[in-house]
Amino acid sequence: MLDQWILIGVLAAATYMSRIIGVELMAGRELSPTLRLYFNYVPVAIISALIVKQILVPADEQLFISIPVLIGCIAAAITIKISKSFLPSLVIGIIIGLLIRYFLI
Repeated sequence: MLDQWILIGVLAAATYMSRIIGVELMAGRELSPTLRLYFNYVPVAIISALIVKQILVPADEQLFISIPVLIGCIAAAITIKISKSFLPSLVIGIIIGLLIRYFLI
């Protein structure tokens, strides 16, 4: 569990530093479309990697799908698609995931 928090912290720091260094180095310069596209996808890639790591759980040399996390992610995705608001979607996903984990499975 502590390893995951360390990973989240390192990835957050790397993302932040890449943004700051990029802004400092490129201040006043026009970015190429390829470089702009790269910087737009970095946060999405990191969040996707963290979500997949939570959904696919290794046990006994196999990968298993965590149903509560998967359903919580689906609920959050549907909520964000409907409401277009991140924080309520995140809260709803967490609540649904917890409810499924503690009351249904």
